[in-house]
Formats: sequence, structure tokens, C-alpha cells
Amino acid sequence: MRIGLCGTGGFAREVAPLALAMSGVESVCFIAREAGAEVNGLPVVRQHDTPVGTAIAIAIGDANVRRRVDADIRAAGLGFVSIVAPTCVFRGPSQIGEGAILCDHVVITANVAIGRHFQANLFSYVAHDCVIGDFVTLAPRVCINGNTVIEDDVYIGTGAILKQGTPDKPLRIGKGAVIGMGAVVTKDVPSGAVVVGNPARPIDR
Repeated sequence: MRIGLCGTGGFAREVAPLALAMSGVESVCFIAREAGAEVNGLPVVRQHDTPVGTAIAIAIGDANVRRRVDADIRAAGLGFVSIVAPTCVFRGPSQIGEGAILCDHVVITANVAIGRHFQANLFSYVAHDCVIGDFVTLAPRVCINGNTVIEDDVYIGTGAILKQGTPDKPLRIGKGAVIGMGAVVTKDVPSGAVVVGNPARPIDR
């Protein structure tokens, strides 16, 4: 299998060794708008010249950019692959959509449903009975406790902690919300809001 990583930034460079270590992978390249010099010893291929049969992972943190790239890749007739570090831990039945990138020491526990192009960076976890939408991004060491609903395009910053909800009233993070680094979220976050602090409170965007 040949894997193409969309992006050449820091996250893509971190993910490349994980892709190379996957069973059955013969080669890995970076994919960008324009071809360029090698990055960390791997070729950079122009997006429109991506060879047929290349399995794609979008290693870009910004959800809006991931959406645009996803549309381009689909239009080109290419498919997606998930990249899962060997140190990831799964503690029960869960469902994860296509194109996920799960970095080292990520933990997904029981009865979790996750959408497309999910990214979970180092040491993050998602606990039981969570529902996560498409294009959600977890920075390192994010703690999502049980019975939480996270809608599409949410970004959660490094070290943020989300309080556990309940089966009848899950904690809900609205579409496109941004949760700041180190925030402690104890109540619902509206769509499009930016929250910071402990306890997390909204700020003007």
C-alpha cells in the first residue's frame, strides 16, 4: 500500500513515521498544492499528480482546510486510510470513521462513536459513551470524559479537560467551537464559541 499524507507541516511530519510503520505500507509521500524538495527524506508530490491507488490521510489540523482537501481528494477518485499508532489503546467496542489519525498513547474506551477525519494527538483520551462528529481535532493530552457529544469541526486545545455528562444529559460541544489550551469545561459550549479558563468561559472571537 502507498500512503499520501496531505500537508507538510509539523503534524504531517510527526505522522509520517507512524504511516511508514504500518503493516503492508510500501511507501509514504507528502501531498501538497505544488511539488517540492523532499521533507524528512520523503517526496513531496503535487496534489493533482497523486498516483492512482494512493491511500490518503489528511494530516492538517485546521478542520476547514481538511474539509476542502477532503472534497478535492474525493473529486480525484482517491480513497482514505486511517493511521493508528501501535501504542493506541482500545478498551471496548467503538466505531471510528474513515481517515482518522490517532497518535501515540491515545486511548479510546467503550461504546464511542467518532465521525470522519478525526485527529487525536499524543496522550489524548475519549471515554465511554461519547459521540464525536466529523473533522474534530484533539491536541495533545485532551481528556474527554464519558457521555459527551462533540459536534463537527470542533478544536480542543492541549491539556483541556471535559467534565463527564450523564446518559440523560450529555455534555455538548457545539459545531465549530474552540476550547482553549488547559480549559476545564463544566457545561455545554455553544456552536462557534471560543472558551478558555477554569472553569471555561466564552471570549469574543
